[in-house]
Amino acid sequence: MECTVRTMNARSLARFMCAAIAAVALPMSLPTQSASAAPCSDIEVVFARGTVEPGGPLGITGIAFTESLRLAAIGKSVSTYAVNYPASANFADRLGLAHEVLDGIKDAQARVQFIAATCPGTKIVIGGYSQGAVVAGFATMAGPPPGTPPEYLQYLPTPMPAEVASHVAAVVLYAKPSDRFMTDAGAPPIVLGPQYAAKSINFCIAGDNICNGAPLAQPNALHVLYVANGDAPAGAGFTMSHL
Repeated sequence: MECTVRTMNARSLARFMCAAIAAVALPMSLPTQSASAAPCSDIEVVFARGTVEPGGPLGITGIAFTESLRLAAIGKSVSTYAVNYPASANFADRLGLAHEVLDGIKDAQARVQFIAATCPGTKIVIGGYSQGAVVAGFATMAGPPPGTPPEYLQYLPTPMPAEVASHVAAVVLYAKPSDRFMTDAGAPPIVLGPQYAAKSINFCIAGDNICNGAPLAQPNALHVLYVANGDAPAGAGFTMSHL
């Protein structure tokens, strides 16, 4: 697995915050969900949005990434699928939140397996931001993650068949919660399946306390800047290098 960490000074933070706020308007004009009757595309992005993230089903981070990919994938069609899960901030009910995340994992897996079976020529990209990166990462798991609380084991989805991995070109994660964050929250660290780890990347802004190894806490201002700091086109570039 690769990890990209970026740093910002105060002036850059102010500029990126303004850009991030402006980016909220993007979902009003950009496509977010593939039509179910659409023909097979060259690339499909299965993306899970972050906690209560604005921007519709994909979230503004997913939109920034997929639109960057469309610009990079000249001559190729790119469709999107927004993972169907609440992406809620129900942190007071850890078991309830875990069930919501599990629903997202199952939905992401179902979509990936559906595309692999019905559109075998389509290159699939699995992606997610923040809580969505938890969903996307665990969607690739090869079995119960080490450290999974016993009360969760019976609810874990079955890993995707091994042959599905050959249809997945890349796994692109933004602000994947760190092992420390997950452990502090009473959840197992995110472990990608071995068939997916080598074609994955995790973007983490150096000061983002969700992904940089800081103790469990509310996200800081840096956590919302992935739509504006250059990581969206960087993720598209990584994806293109793995198609």
